Amino acid sequence: MHDYGFGHGYGFGHGFGILLWILILVLVVVAAGFIIRGLGGNTAGKSSSRDKSALEILEERYARGEIDHDEFERRKRDLQDRNPGS
Repeated sequence: MHDYGFGHGYGFGHGFGILLWILILVLVVVAAGFIIRGLGGNTAGKSSSRDKSALEILEERYARGEIDHDEFERRKRDLQDRNPGS
């Protein structure tokens, strides 16, 4: 008689069945990691632009060469005029 039960792993064999479940588990863990990172759970990494002040962002743009010295000084004055206590 033919045995179509769980004993034969639906034709995959015992070894492949275990590997399949390990693969599924790894995929679930990786997916959970992406979801957590997407929801902002990665607080140990780089700080986001929301955590930086406008002056820090301006200094980074100047350091990367995105703006020249005159533009940097003009924008820095504008920021200081808006926030006299800074």
